[in-house]
Amino acid sequence: MIILTGVAGAGKSMQGKILADEHGYAWISTGEILRVLVTGKRRQEMLEGKLLSDEEMINLMDKVLELIDTKQEFVLDGFPRTVPQADWLLDQVHKGRFKLTAVIHLAASEEVVRERLLERGRLDDTEEAIEKRFSEYRSVTLPIIEHLRQEGANVCDIDAGQPPRDVHDSILECVDV
Repeated sequence: MIILTGVAGAGKSMQGKILADEHGYAWISTGEILRVLVTGKRRQEMLEGKLLSDEEMINLMDKVLELIDTKQEFVLDGFPRTVPQADWLLDQVHKGRFKLTAVIHLAASEEVVRERLLERGRLDDTEEAIEKRFSEYRSVTLPIIEHLRQEGANVCDIDAGQPPRDVHDSILECVDV
């Protein structure tokens, strides 16, 4: 399993698709899954930038991971988003459900991310939502990355402000494909 993490707009989906397509890996994007499966009030809350609970996310990911051959390499984009989710994932690794190859941290400046998100034009890409995502990234995602690093994961910090091909080449160096 190769985990792609970083703030929204850092290029996780683009890089996940490229990596999966070039190497025949399954690509699991929690953002895409949530946009397809979450409805009603929870969807409205999600569009406002609110995260689903750990229990909701873990249950969803557990079901999604049952659909693929986890003995083969796969790309996980946008999960875990909290320390409890990271601990669940690490527990699955320790139980032998899958192997953790690397955690790819795509780091990008606020200016780069704001520009990218406003250009893609999704309904949930408002100035207010972007600021909220950066706040959550600093307070939640960065500690998760450090937690995974402390737990022995191979964490690679990659400058996502580079051209996409350079970012991809850096990812390949990290995962040694």
